Amino acid sequence: MLVQLAVLGAVGFAGYKLYQKSKVDENGVAFADGEPNGAFRNAGAEATGTKGDTMTKQDEALDATYPASDATAKY
Repeated sequence: MLVQLAVLGAVGFAGYKLYQKSKVDENGVAFADGEPNGAFRNAGAEATGTKGDTMTKQDEALDATYPASDATAKY
């Protein structure tokens, strides 16, 4: 019984590790390649995950204020 439980745990762990490797992007879809790990990315169109993304000056200004503009959120 103990051996079966250990084998089941090992199979579950291996499956979890395989699932983690199969994730497309560690940072999330909003991050471009080369962005640092974490919850936030750098501001600007070049930091987004969308290739060829362009932003207006207003979009870039709003993007640069996040998360400071989100005052009600609890981090």
